[in-house]
Amino acid sequence: MSTTETRPPALPPLPAHGTPAGAGRRRGGGARESRATWRVGDRIAFYLCWFCGLALCLIAGSIVLFLAVRGIQYLTFELLSTHPQPGLDQKKTGGFLDPIIGTVLLTLIGIVIATPIAVATAVWIVEYGRPSWLARLVESGIEIVAGTPDIVIAIFGLALFQQHLFAPLSLTADGGAVFGRSFLTAGTMMSLIAIPMVFGATREGLQSVPAHVREASYGLGKTKIATIRRVLLPSVRPNISTGMALGMGRICGDTAIVIVLLGATLRLESEGSIPGFNVLKGTGSTLTSYVYNNSPAGEGNAPQKAYAAAFVLLLIVVALNFAVDVIARRGSKTGLETGRLGA
Repeated sequence: MSTTETRPPALPPLPAHGTPAGAGRRRGGGARESRATWRVGDRIAFYLCWFCGLALCLIAGSIVLFLAVRGIQYLTFELLSTHPQPGLDQKKTGGFLDPIIGTVLLTLIGIVIATPIAVATAVWIVEYGRPSWLARLVESGIEIVAGTPDIVIAIFGLALFQQHLFAPLSLTADGGAVFGRSFLTAGTMMSLIAIPMVFGATREGLQSVPAHVREASYGLGKTKIATIRRVLLPSVRPNISTGMALGMGRICGDTAIVIVLLGATLRLESEGSIPGFNVLKGTGSTLTSYVYNNSPAGEGNAPQKAYAAAFVLLLIVVALNFAVDVIARRGSKTGLETGRLGA
């Protein structure tokens, strides 16, 4: 009994001159397309993308270089370590230690208030989201807050904290009039501009956690709240840190709320007799208001100090961005380990 072998049909021979025109050269197993074969409009769009990216890098580098040259030129240890002194000519009256303290203090108050609210809201939206109409309403409210101008938030906060109900939180006159200005009131309203940052980063992190991580936790007998507390929140810690750093950057760079709700006084002015709380209830300034006051557009008539203070503020923002990068890299390892355990 004879058997016949079925052979596949032979492939047609390749052209004598190699691959067809426009197929490009093969490199690493894949075809590399040549831009010479693109349409004119596609090539123009490609080069415009390159130009826009390089232009943004050039603008950012120019700002950093300009502030570095002018800031280092005028920055001294005396400016960092001495208190500002009131005077018509700020060129000869102290440094900006108080605005540095005010910047740090206001940033801490704002982010401490914003973080738990934003994280809790993101957890509820992603993990529960019931009732759905309320979840959509909350998300819309956060988007509205994110798009509201800072000056509007400042005016709303001033109208709110001028009520006698909030008198213990703000500067109060001898006759009982409530000014609504203090680090507490300004920090509370600053938290509103930081909440969208923390909320968005936390929600994105929770949505990126694989479903099998939750299923593995449920399979081990963990409840939903235990899964959130012990599995999900630790895995999105880098996202929370990123949102916090972005929120702190927004707080550091705000001026409207500082002027309206903090008073933008040159020095820290305490209110009350309770140590520590009297500073929080008092008024002050930040580096942004100090830079504006001493810039050519302000009344301080000390542009040299404005350049130095702006450079210090830039260093703070760069330090925050660097911290974000470090936290994200360290946290990525934790996220991978959590995913492997869940698998």
